[in-house]
Amino acid sequence: MKHPYIPHTEEDVKEMLNSLGIDSIDELFKDIPIVLKKEPDLPPSQDEFTVFRKLKEISERSASLEDFSVFLGAGVYLRHVPTVVYELAMKPEFLTAYTPYQSEVSQGTLQALFEYQTMICELTGMEVANSSMYDGATALAEAALMCIRITGKEKVVVARSVHPEYREVLKTYLENRGFGVVEIGYDESGRVSLPELETFSTDTAAVIVQYPNFFGVVEDLELIKRKLRDSMFVVVAEPVSLGVLEAPGAFGADVVVGEGQSLGILPSLGGYSIGIFATREKYVRYMPGRIIGETVDSEGRKAYAMILQTREQHIRRAKATSNICSNHAHAALIASIYLAVMGREGIKEVALRSYSAAHYLQERLEEKGFRKKFSGPFFNEFVFQVPKEYPKRWREMVKSKILGPLPLERFYPELSDCALACTTEVVKREDIERLMEAMG
Repeated sequence: MKHPYIPHTEEDVKEMLNSLGIDSIDELFKDIPIVLKKEPDLPPSQDEFTVFRKLKEISERSASLEDFSVFLGAGVYLRHVPTVVYELAMKPEFLTAYTPYQSEVSQGTLQALFEYQTMICELTGMEVANSSMYDGATALAEAALMCIRITGKEKVVVARSVHPEYREVLKTYLENRGFGVVEIGYDESGRVSLPELETFSTDTAAVIVQYPNFFGVVEDLELIKRKLRDSMFVVVAEPVSLGVLEAPGAFGADVVVGEGQSLGILPSLGGYSIGIFATREKYVRYMPGRIIGETVDSEGRKAYAMILQTREQHIRRAKATSNICSNHAHAALIASIYLAVMGREGIKEVALRSYSAAHYLQERLEEKGFRKKFSGPFFNEFVFQVPKEYPKRWREMVKSKILGPLPLERFYPELSDCALACTTEVVKREDIERLMEAMG
């Protein structure tokens, strides 16, 4: 007889176990180490007040970034998020729907995503944007694939000053499909090596640089664009920096991608994040991901809908532009609210405060004898030289609630004596003085 909540009868289970050649369900799971051999040693049942007090005690053992002086960056940034952002983003109306397929009942979400696309276009200087990708790394990989589709060429050139994890994802996407990835180095300024750039062959689909790059150095996009032949130009941009830096679109970028975590999304363990993807209108039909369009309904009122959905579940697989079948739309909603709340001047103020704090930190480090590694102009991150024992000291700083500048040996063996420092608008002068003391 079947149990009302369990679909398999005892006969069904026995038949399945026989086909597997085992005698019991326990034997099926014997190789999983977390299977309990006995009943867990749990305390006796308690009242709600006591349980909540105990859970609060346990939670207070965890560290909070609010208690730390944070000088880590490298693609994930601790920024101030106005309270109103999550007050609006966490409303149930925005959390219930998985995908706004039924536009007639999803106008709020669709409008928010449309506004997100509009603001990303304004930031990047591009003409069209999608309503997000998974993260900055996958957005870059999808941009490279788009350039290969457009040009018919099967190789891309990427600067080594692009985030090392982005480059790993790029190689995973491309090399396993038979496409080539060529890396070019950087010079003493920390910028792309122009002599190397000039040597790449004409069968290149795209040239990829980061702005500001992984070292925090601001690349000369205008000069790089002039050096290109018939390759497409892909720029990995940090969105907050575009509050003060000229938009990549002004320098002739064909595609702009990036990580949108700094647009109101709090840093967490491994996520969550959002991939920015913007391009020129002539490439819109090659673009992956979701695009929200504005139209009118049957009564002539403004309305929004998903358009140009060239994903695998909507069209024939051979014609799909991407295998990304979902995205981080709620993260796009958060970014949309953050950008709307901050406005043009607010983003500019955040960028200027981050810039000023970084340059003050660099001056204080110079006074302590720590020399800046690269001569190029930087935004809110920079590389400086450290003694050989710094990685050990870096780990010890955590005990004093300081997340110090990132040692670079793991990513760049040639920079084993260097660290990457970052500041944002939340770094205070007293935080910098605490770091100076910890640096010795």
